[in-house]
Amino acid sequence: MADPSVPPNTDEIEAAVDQALHGLELEPHETADILGFANEELPHLQTPETSYFVLGSYKKPYIRRLRRVENELNKRLSAYAFVMGDLREIGLDRLPEFRIRFHLLAAYADYVVGVYEQDAGGEVTELGKISETPYFGKSYVLPRDYRWMTGENFDGKADVVAAAMDIYYNDDLTDDEKEEKLGSLAAEAQEHGIDVTKENLTTAVTERGDDNTVSYSWVHLNEFRLFELHNRCQPWVEESELRDSVDIVPTPGRHPEWEE
Repeated sequence: MADPSVPPNTDEIEAAVDQALHGLELEPHETADILGFANEELPHLQTPETSYFVLGSYKKPYIRRLRRVENELNKRLSAYAFVMGDLREIGLDRLPEFRIRFHLLAAYADYVVGVYEQDAGGEVTELGKISETPYFGKSYVLPRDYRWMTGENFDGKADVVAAAMDIYYNDDLTDDEKEEKLGSLAAEAQEHGIDVTKENLTTAVTERGDDNTVSYSWVHLNEFRLFELHNRCQPWVEESELRDSVDIVPTPGRHPEWEE
């Protein structure tokens, strides 16, 4: 990437692109196009403002909640929150452009915030990327209806029912596996003083139905659990709760954990 017009942080840009493409050699015009994108978009992330790269689905109705999080972050003094879909494309026919844009933006953003409501779509691959080095230390997740299946997280019957719904409507499990896990869940809840049986849970989830149920694969649940153990996961249920959920993301003025 040697060109008189390149920015002073060319080495960092090259490292981000190399990570995205695993060292794939670029053609000269591709290098120029990537640097043009970097020159136009990255300076917004190199100001005294704290930058937040917001991830999530652009489809309706999920985009409304994604914008809600972006807007809440932008209300903060000295904050710049953005979604990748609002930035221009690079125009690379041969290369996987999404990977390049994602890695460039994630590398330069102070924080990455993911909003999750489903286990399908582009946000699935984004979750896998931010749960690994080098982005994990600066990333936070806001998954709707997430509950980990351990007793210490139960705060009454409602949480147990939410956990039961994750089991009941999980397509990765057979009917026998669902029955076994619901029985174990009820037993664990009883150990923590919550009066509920497997039959109670089955009745509750079937009466509610799956129209408004968010179901995650075990892969997603494990990723969310990792963030939860690092105090960087804030579940929510109703859209009105998103404002409070965003509070888990550090405010401007606090150094990112990965810088400390």
